[in-house]
Amino acid sequence: MPRLDGKITLKIGVVERTFYSGQEEPVIASPISQEDLLLSIVIPVYNEKETIREIVKLVEAVPLRKEIIITDDCSTDGTRDIIREMEKEAAEAEPDPHNTLRFFYHPVNKGKGAALKTGLEHISEKSSIVIVQDADLEYDPNDYATLIKPITDGRADAVYGSRFLGTHRVFLFWHYLANRSLTLLTNILYDTMLTDMETCYKVVRSDIMRNIKLRANRFDFEPEITAKILKRKLKVYEVPIHYSGRDYAEGKKIGLKDAFEALFALIRYRFTD
Repeated sequence: MPRLDGKITLKIGVVERTFYSGQEEPVIASPISQEDLLLSIVIPVYNEKETIREIVKLVEAVPLRKEIIITDDCSTDGTRDIIREMEKEAAEAEPDPHNTLRFFYHPVNKGKGAALKTGLEHISEKSSIVIVQDADLEYDPNDYATLIKPITDGRADAVYGSRFLGTHRVFLFWHYLANRSLTLLTNILYDTMLTDMETCYKVVRSDIMRNIKLRANRFDFEPEITAKILKRKLKVYEVPIHYSGRDYAEGKKIGLKDAFEALFALIRYRFTD
């Protein structure tokens, strides 16, 4: 039987879970000062014309220095036109010391994972921390301060924002069950104790993210990045986040096929890279 190396740290009013993916506690990089901090917010976009402007405004409003990298995955509903307008507006606006916007466009639809890879390829050399942000309004950028704190304090290499530890909308039982089942399989295969493997909010030190080779082009990005983080013996924290989920009538895209792809990805990346 594998040895369990995880531990839990509890604080009043805040739940923090710490766990290791190997038998030895990994070396943690030094803390990141406020002066050196630069967040890379990577936003993959596909057919989100109703929300793209609002989510970018919410990200911009977070009082931290950041680059916002937006990749349109060949949207067909008018989203691309909106993003091109946003790009033009950003070019004509006065420089913002807190926000730099960068835009990329796929000529064909490739999938969420492919859009993320495009964004990750363009994070700047000065980037400190990468945050994945969906283009809908399910995840709240006001959680960034909570998400990055274990990393900026020098305690963690990666942080997962758990929908199930924080405030969340109650609905879609079968979707919930699939999420919990995939998370359970993750914990079994990688000897860890996550509560939400499929969360969008995966926050990773930029120096680590640059050295992870990603293959997934679709929603199997989530299990792939999780597997590769855990196999590298990185120190991972999990913190509660706010989650306002949407149903399929409201535009949710992930489906049953993606759940099976995630299952196979978890098994595949346990034994290969």
